[in-house]
Amino acid sequence: MYQNGTQAAQARHFYDRISSAYDTISDSSEHKVREAGLKALNVQPGESVLEVGFGTGHSIVAIAQAVGENGHAYGIDVSQGMFDVASRRVAKAGVQEQVELQVKPAPPLPFDDASLDAVFMSMTLELFPENVIPKLIADVKRVLKSGGRFGVVSMAMVQKGDHASILESTYIWMHHHFPHIVDCQPIDPDDILEQGGFSIIHSERQTIWTMPVGIVVGQK
Repeated sequence: MYQNGTQAAQARHFYDRISSAYDTISDSSEHKVREAGLKALNVQPGESVLEVGFGTGHSIVAIAQAVGENGHAYGIDVSQGMFDVASRRVAKAGVQEQVELQVKPAPPLPFDDASLDAVFMSMTLELFPENVIPKLIADVKRVLKSGGRFGVVSMAMVQKGDHASILESTYIWMHHHFPHIVDCQPIDPDDILEQGGFSIIHSERQTIWTMPVGIVVGQK
């Protein structure tokens, strides 16, 4: 996540503290949408793929297995605790040769222009402050090759004509009033990617505990 003063320090501390328990807390509800996002991204052998916010490492392992020995899976995350957990998972899966993890804030992304085939974010983009998201999207576009793909799985705003569930309404209220406790917010990933200059090539909605989740892939 973006590092900026007290808010960023709190985020690092929070994710460091829950890193060892994160899978117990969240993965049982998040793994299906995360896997759907990776399926939509359609990572190919030999590609170079970055995950922003690799968390406990489930997706980075899947990406490394998909790119194979001739590809590369990169990951950045702000949490040293998440790095430690993900590194153990990578080692257990035996994909260390394909994986490079960094503890680093974003933006900027530490990659050259047009150097990556795909970028993936799962339950991460909605953690960034609204004024930082466009900067991050622009940097993702910068590091992608022509035709490169950007896959996003995120909590999503209720679509027009639908009504927010009680849980989602409560979640939004909690984020507005207590952002230090509920740090993420529903976003419109399709609109964000389109505003950033991406062409949407895949878009679907699933739910987690009655709250909508967007699974979107944009192409540069």
